[in-house]
Formats: sequence, C-alpha cells, structure tokens
Amino acid sequence: MEISDLLRHRIIKSRMAQHTEKAEEVAIDLWAQMAVQIISIVGEGGFNSLYARSVFLTQSAFPWLAVGAVSAQTDRQFLELKTSLEGQTSAEASAANCLLLITFTDILATLIGEQLTTNILRSAWDIDAADSAGEELRDV
Repeated sequence: MEISDLLRHRIIKSRMAQHTEKAEEVAIDLWAQMAVQIISIVGEGGFNSLYARSVFLTQSAFPWLAVGAVSAQTDRQFLELKTSLEGQTSAEASAANCLLLITFTDILATLIGEQLTTNILRSAWDIDAADSAGEELRDV
C-alpha cells in the first residue's frame, strides 16, 4: 500500500481540508483530542517524546515550527505549536499541521500498528467507522 493511500492519512487531510480558516485553532483542537487518547495508551512522557520527534522531522519542510514539550495544563497544551502556526498564512499553517499529524501517526503506527492508530484517530475525532469505510471504498 502506498503511503498516500493510508486511511489515516486521508482522515487527517480531510479534517484539515474541512477547516481552512483559523488553521491554528483547528490544529490545537485536533491535537488536544488526539492527545487524550494516545496519552491513555503510552503515557504523557511517551506522547511528548513522539510529539517532539514528529516536530523535529517536520521542521525539514517547515523550519519555523517550534519544538517543546506539551504542557499538562489544558489551557497551555500545544502553546508553542499554536504560536508557530499563528505566524503563518492559513494555508501554510494547515499544510504544516497536516504533515505534523501524518508524521506523528506514522511513528505511532510503527509502534502500535496501523489499525490501532487509525482507530485512535476515529475515536479522538469522533469519526464513525462506517463513514470512514464508505470513504475508503469510494476512494478506491
């Protein structure tokens, strides 16, 4: 399967395409929802390590992305990401966040598997599995 054909990549791209305005706010919401699910599996330290690695890898395409640990305080979660994205056009911020999410989930999928990673996204972002399956069949 080619990377661009992965269901989770299509889910991420679809979520980002749905919200073209205020990309930084959408990004933070998506990350916060996903973090809750992933932290329950790998812990906060594990999540922060995966996140920092993902930002580092994504910086080759978007060098302005800031690296930093995710704060445990809900109101300060992903503050550095939000600050980085706010300094960009909406299209650039959306593209950077999309790549960051894909990079993060690529790493996660190598650790816990493709199906579990996709199920985490569905659960975090309240996506009905039947809707995703229909989208997957439609795109084939």
